[in-house]
Formats: sequence, C-alpha cells, structure tokens
Amino acid sequence: MDSSYAFQRRSPVVLLCVVLAAVGASTAWAATPAGGAARRSLVDNGLGRTPQMGWSSWNHFGCNINEMTIRSTVDALISTGLTKAGYTYVNLDDCWADNQRTKEGYMAADPKKFPSGIKALVDYVHSKGLKLGLYSSAGTRTCSNTMPGSLGYEDIDAKTFASWGVDYFKYDNCFRDGSSETVRFPRMSFALRKAGRRPIFYSICEWGMRKVATWGGQYGNSWRTAGDIKDTWASMLSNIDTNDAYARYAKPGGWNDPDMLEVGNGGMTNGEYVVHVSLWAIAKAPLIIGCDVRTVSKETLEILSNPEVIAINQDRLGIQGKKVRKYDNDEIEIWAGPLSQRRTAVLLLNRGATGSRRITAAWSDIGVGPGLAVEARDVWKHETVPGRFTGSLTAEVAPHSCRLFVLTPVGRQQGGAS
Repeated sequence: MDSSYAFQRRSPVVLLCVVLAAVGASTAWAATPAGGAARRSLVDNGLGRTPQMGWSSWNHFGCNINEMTIRSTVDALISTGLTKAGYTYVNLDDCWADNQRTKEGYMAADPKKFPSGIKALVDYVHSKGLKLGLYSSAGTRTCSNTMPGSLGYEDIDAKTFASWGVDYFKYDNCFRDGSSETVRFPRMSFALRKAGRRPIFYSICEWGMRKVATWGGQYGNSWRTAGDIKDTWASMLSNIDTNDAYARYAKPGGWNDPDMLEVGNGGMTNGEYVVHVSLWAIAKAPLIIGCDVRTVSKETLEILSNPEVIAINQDRLGIQGKKVRKYDNDEIEIWAGPLSQRRTAVLLLNRGATGSRRITAAWSDIGVGPGLAVEARDVWKHETVPGRFTGSLTAEVAPHSCRLFVLTPVGRQQGGAS
C-alpha cells in the first residue's frame, strides 16, 4: 500500500486531527540536563501522575457562582458521563469567599453564596466520588478584588483548606507586594505540605512569569505557562505556542498548564474546539472544562469525552508532545511526542484560514525508525484505516483543522515512503 495514504475530509465543518502512535520514541524527547534536574527536584506528594482533569467555574461563570450552581454541576458531571471519562476535580475559582477575613484572621465562605459553608460542599462532592478545589492569590487580594488573598496568611489558609478536606488549590498572582514569584509561590507549597496528612494538588498560576516551568516542579503539580486564555482561535493557539517552549519540564507529578479549556463556551466553532482539545491532549496539558456542563450540547460532550483522545493526554509515559516542524508562513505544523507501548503521537495542523492542505508526517520528523510499518487509528472517527504505512503519512487537512490518529507498530517493511 502507498505509504503516503491521503485522507479525504468528509465535511467542511467537521474538524479532524492526527495523533500518530508508532514505535520508537525519538531521542528528541529524552530529558535534557535541565529537564532531568527538574525531575529530581519535583515536589513529591504523590499527586498528578497524569495531567489533572476536572471542571472550573471561572471561564463560564466568573464571579456568578453559588452553592446550588456547584452542586448541580457535580450532578451534571456524573449524569453526562464526564466523571467516568476522567473529569474528577470540581474547582471553585475566584469569588467564593467573603470580602474580608474573620476577626481571628481566617478566610470564610461568602455567606450569601455558600450558606452551608465549604466543608459541607466538600462533603457533598466527596459523597459523589469527586474532589473539590479552591482558589486564592499570592497577593493581598484575589484578581476579582472581592476576597482576600493569602499573602502573609499562607499557613493559616493552608490549614483551613486542609481542615475542610479540600483536594486541589489554585494560586493566582494578583495584588502582589513586589516580592518575587520564586518567593511567594514556594511559601504556599511549604504551607500546604505542613497543613495535614492529606496531600493537596497545588496548581501554580503565575502566568508564566520568571520562566515558572524551570522551577515550578520543585513546588507544585502544575504551573501556568501563559496568561489567561480567551475563547478565541488566536488566544488558544497563542497559549499553546507559549506552553510548547517548556515541553521538557513536564513529567508525571508536574505539568505545564496553558490554561483551562474553552470548549462549549461559543467563541469558536466545534471544529476549532476539536483542535483545542487535540493540542491540549498531545501537550499533556491539564484538561479542565470551563463551560456550563449542565446545559452542554451533544457535540460539545462528544469533543470533551472522546476516550481515545483522553487516553493520549493521560498516557502513563507522561512525556509532553511538542511542535517538531512548521512551514508555509507557519500555517502548517506537525506536533509529535512519544507514548507508552513504543508509540509516538503526532498532530497535523492547518492553522490557515483558507484552503485545505496536504500535510505529511515523515518518520524522521516524528522520531520513528526508517522502514517501520504502522497501523493507523483515526481517534475522532474511531476507525482503523485499512493497510499499513511506512516512512510517512499524508493527510488532507481543512482550514483551522487538524487530523488525529494513533499508529500502532506492526513490524518492519523493506524500503520506505513511496
């Protein structure tokens, strides 16, 4: 069979992606000395062995959250099957707390929004088999300026969150005092470790300042590599591009975070959202849903819950895929990264706004040995393509689209690409 099998696109509005899984991870993904150092100094709390998956209130609700919204969201995560798909964290972002601390210095829930208190909400979430996350800022106030930050209160806040049974903590970077991020964020890391016997997942959100990926693994389980994502094609691509520069620092226990998913919020087409999820999957980015899952559409649910795409993100090898080639004024890109069981993931992306393009993934670019034969699995169609391929794979990719496959090794073949 021709090794440059061309795939025809069935619909101009359906977006397809390519992740190829094949034998032989290239040495391009071997840990560099810097990456190795980060691995050795990684915070060891046993959490984040694969990128975290869950839901956050911020992208859709902003400050408009309350106890009933969170409880109904928990119920919806279960009823839609998203929990079974792996989305287990339920994270309250900004605006959950009262405007001021108590006279004893404690942070407390906003009594109007959360009259039963956070401990009761945690108990409800836990009773459903899920985990709850909270938010604060490494400054005097949080980014909304509606609640106190944790600067100077790291120990008391960490102990409070632990006493409530909180599982996840996102720490933002607003209203800072001028001291370095490399000082303020480690303080909370140490406080969380001392707070109780149950480890708390620590999500550092300092927006990629001070090259956080180079030191974040010493203190947290994930770290934001870019500013806040917006629900646009340009913003989504900008964040993943910035994230890509730090691929070698991601590993089990600590992940680069290009920010939450915008899928389902309406600012992009469903096809563009498929690109969004595909890029986050290959980049081993956290999969944190940011839409209202209580009213999620069938199309959005299918994008978020695709088990074959999630498996790429959650692959136990835990090596972040990265951009390995770009051309045609940077409109065409090939992303690749190794998976477990001697496979390699590859994404073929057409960032251009007009015109379908034929994109070829050559084995030499993606780290697969010459002459290696593979079988192709289309993970968005859930179909295995007939035949075997060696040397390269070519796909027709529509504008603002990608193609996604898993290639499984099936042996060696004489010769190479035709």
